[in-house]
Amino acid sequence: MENQSLLHLVSVQNPLASSPSSVIVEDLVSLERKSVTKSGMHATKIISGEVFQERRCSARLQNRPVKEKPSYSCEKKVHDSVKKGSKRAKTNHRNEGSKVHAVSLKFDEAMGNGDVLKSSDEDLVEKQGIGNESVSAEGKSAYARVKDTLRIFNSHYLHFVQEEEQRCKKVDTNDTAKSPKSKGGNMHAEDIKRSSKRPDLKAVTKMIDDHAILYPEKRIGDIPGIDVGHQFFSRAEMCVIGFHGHWLNGIDYMGQAYSKLNNMEHEVPVRVTRGHVSVNSYCGKVYTYDGLYKVIHYWAEKGVSGYTVYKYRLRRLEGQPALTTDQVHFTRAQAPKSSSELRGLVCDDISGGQENMCIPATNLVDDPPVPPIGYVYRKSNVISESVKLPMAASGCNCKGSCVDPKSCACARLNGSDFPYVRKDGGRLVQAKAIVFECGPNCGCGPSCVNRTSQKGLRYRLEVFRTPKKGWAVRSWDSIPSGAPICEYTGVLMRTDELEDNSENNFIFEIDCLQTMKGLDGRERRLGDVSKHANAHLEGTVDKKTESAPEFCIDAGSVGNIARFINHSCQPNLFVQCVLSSHHDIKLARVMLFAADNIPPLQELAYDYGYALDSVMGPDGNVKKMVCYCGAVDCRKRLY
Repeated sequence: MENQSLLHLVSVQNPLASSPSSVIVEDLVSLERKSVTKSGMHATKIISGEVFQERRCSARLQNRPVKEKPSYSCEKKVHDSVKKGSKRAKTNHRNEGSKVHAVSLKFDEAMGNGDVLKSSDEDLVEKQGIGNESVSAEGKSAYARVKDTLRIFNSHYLHFVQEEEQRCKKVDTNDTAKSPKSKGGNMHAEDIKRSSKRPDLKAVTKMIDDHAILYPEKRIGDIPGIDVGHQFFSRAEMCVIGFHGHWLNGIDYMGQAYSKLNNMEHEVPVRVTRGHVSVNSYCGKVYTYDGLYKVIHYWAEKGVSGYTVYKYRLRRLEGQPALTTDQVHFTRAQAPKSSSELRGLVCDDISGGQENMCIPATNLVDDPPVPPIGYVYRKSNVISESVKLPMAASGCNCKGSCVDPKSCACARLNGSDFPYVRKDGGRLVQAKAIVFECGPNCGCGPSCVNRTSQKGLRYRLEVFRTPKKGWAVRSWDSIPSGAPICEYTGVLMRTDELEDNSENNFIFEIDCLQTMKGLDGRERRLGDVSKHANAHLEGTVDKKTESAPEFCIDAGSVGNIARFINHSCQPNLFVQCVLSSHHDIKLARVMLFAADNIPPLQELAYDYGYALDSVMGPDGNVKKMVCYCGAVDCRKRLY
């Protein structure tokens, strides 16, 4: 007998008027319960019951008229079928105070017919844009465009988080200044707090206004660049891709423009995404794409309150990667709770207790398995005798923790703002030309947000053996974008001290200045470095330094976990130069930050930045190394 999942979702739409294109199933495991159907088949039911519209809004919006409630739909603000002034609302909400009742979607995960879109309405199919969009006009794959779009969203999101943190500081300052007996002062501060919006929804609005939504039109079927198992870290991420049309609605309908399309008659598939609570997620929830389903039956019933309830029965299409209900909960990538659970464990802690958490190493490739050898672990740089470190910077006069960017000397060097937000323990808002952190002579303490990269490892990392790339690194935890991963350490030395380095793949040139100026094909970062900082940095640079990096870090024989992080042509980390103890850009600290929201057990990688044909062998001939990163947009060669 077949196992079935019976799901109840919220909607009032008639299936003949509008077809669903995407469905989000929330909190699957936390709500499920086992039962036995009349036919004796085991089933899992998720009961939502009657749901009031007001329960889906924040408290401050409860009493507002529907027209005044904000909409964050990624559809066009004025759709062809919904003109300005039309009586039909832009979202699927009904009149104020009306009840929204449950639509039951029964998901039959038994094997079914995999044929899709046998519609005679070819004009409608063409209209929604189904086709091969694996590569854009710019030569980027659909996967790369999805990643770029999410990075834009994350950048906007962190900017708005920063704005919100600054606003809350002002409110707290006003509350402190006001007398506790002053009712008017407290009410004013409360009104200011209530006037704010969620940073993720502000980011969605920003991208809508900038026409930066990847797929702004409604689409049927799979979305290019999104495979079964893809994980979104918020509904807002789904919106900016165009995967789901609205951050609030659980069911996304095609709309009146596609009213001729019927899910059952034309076998129009429905995208199903499963959302659930995840303790490892930085936002507390993860949404996993489950694949395409088709409607095999629907009917109307009268609900408990006398309203019509539409129910659907769906079946998962054949030919898709398996992703069962249980697999949504990281069974596909189950992070261990401790190193004792690891298979192939060859070392309990490669750092030997130097880091604030253990770094285990596993090897399931070699026979017999061996641990990483041939180096000495050091969490900080070893300074070569030829390197003379500059004097410590004067620092800021802040006390306790730096709060006001206008009065903090270090913040002024960053363009009169802090480069980090406090959320999730400190996250870099965006990649910058250079980041000025607080140093040893600053008045603030170790908890200051402007010391984010100095606080050591924050995520549980593992070194593991790969078949083709040697050792690699992954995290057991979800890592939010902008979070610091680790510093690249080794022997800090002058580049002219290097002898034959053609076989040493652990040399990192400190090329912050060249990156700032965009030299030799480097991607220039237009960071918010103040004019004062630029003038200060220019004073430490000569023409010889501009032509080539003067210093480098050699992690061949001495280094930390960063030496095991591999290259990728589509990386999830980026390199950031940081100045803290001094302000000599030629000797900046090299930090690795998360470029994306990284799920557990995804390999960590950054772009090594080699130019093709740039590495010469001892015989003077160009050396070539094949790239095995496996990215869709892989350049096939490391150098």
